[in-house]
Amino acid sequence: MIGSAAALRSNFREELRDYRLLCSKAGGVTVIALVLMGVALDYVVYPGEQARFAFARVMTSVLIGLAVMVLYTNAGRRYVQAITFGWLLLPQAMIAWMIYVTQGEGSVFYAGLMLTIFAVGILFPSGYWQTLAFGLATVVLYYIACAAHPGGIQNPSQFYFQLILIFFCALASAVYTYFNEKGRFQLFRLKEELAHKNDELARINENLAQIKGQLLQQEKMAAVGTLAAGLLHEVNNPVNFCLMAIEIALEEPEAKESASLQECLIDARQGMQRIQHIVSDLKIFAYRQPGAEVEGRPFLFEKALDSASRLTAHELRGVRMTRELPPDTLVFGDEAAIIGVLINLFSNAALAMRKAGTPAPAIHTTVGWRDGRLHVNVRDNGPGIPSENLARVFEPFFTTREVGQGLGLGLSISYAVIERHGGVLFAESELGQWAAFSFDLPRAE
Repeated sequence: MIGSAAALRSNFREELRDYRLLCSKAGGVTVIALVLMGVALDYVVYPGEQARFAFARVMTSVLIGLAVMVLYTNAGRRYVQAITFGWLLLPQAMIAWMIYVTQGEGSVFYAGLMLTIFAVGILFPSGYWQTLAFGLATVVLYYIACAAHPGGIQNPSQFYFQLILIFFCALASAVYTYFNEKGRFQLFRLKEELAHKNDELARINENLAQIKGQLLQQEKMAAVGTLAAGLLHEVNNPVNFCLMAIEIALEEPEAKESASLQECLIDARQGMQRIQHIVSDLKIFAYRQPGAEVEGRPFLFEKALDSASRLTAHELRGVRMTRELPPDTLVFGDEAAIIGVLINLFSNAALAMRKAGTPAPAIHTTVGWRDGRLHVNVRDNGPGIPSENLARVFEPFFTTREVGQGLGLGLSISYAVIERHGGVLFAESELGQWAAFSFDLPRAE
């Protein structure tokens, strides 16, 4: 809390310094205009001194202009308060000189000193100590102007009355500045808190969006599971009957004597077997139970990785395979299903790189323990995944392959497999650079 408060005040001082710099620049130009416009007052009140006063006003304006120019430098930004305090005293010194050369305490120009004090306290974001010092300096200048007047102080009561009045103005201006500065700090604190709350709200919204996406994905998986459960018995039994009939037909003498008939029966058998594989994949959706303990045994993930690499060796020809493994990779789960996930990831990466003509294609697998789970990252240097497809890669039946080259179930099934192991399979990509899939598995107890 102490560090936070200190940082808040530091940020406030930085913002206040920038605001003071802006006000000092704008105020300097405004004061120059007002000082020069005071020639009209000289003409009305002291027409005999107009020439001298005009010269004094011009010189004062020039000095203020030089001070404003300094504010545009790095030194000016750093010492903005001191420079502003200095050029604000220039009009006060000019007015004090005018009082000195005219009527002393009888001059009406003392009102200009008071107006300037109030203007500094109200319009300029000065510190209250600076405002009080400015007011006291004005009191001293007025005292010197009246005391050094050639005729001296002719009317002491009028002099002290005006002197006390100027002092009261200085005090009131300092008090106003003090509360103004506290109010400005409170406003800044509220603004910072609001910005912090907005950042937290943005993070919460981002988390909610991720949770919403995960729930939507789970709903899609549940819908496919329901569909698959209804089709399994309807499809599997006829397929088994057909396979049995085909096997019997292949043993008939007529089939053995006719090459064309035997070829047709073999093609039919392969088609039925393909349907069996599809039904087997759909079982993962139909009978998976999210949250339930996975049926499996302890196994070394390194060996599963070796098996997947061997089974996809023909698809990975020309692809550089590298890995980064910890000494211990003992996890608990369905080893065959995890091998299937890895085969799917390797095959997809190899196909994407071959299709895009990636030079020096490579797949790197990084494995490491974190929070009691083994985290796996499979990354390739292929063409990447377009952003519009990245959110859909796990949707059942979504595929970018040509018709007949895949059903779009591989990643969906892999997602369900990892889900059964209590983990999450997710994708990342940078288009034209790389694509990566990550998942995690439980440690074997």
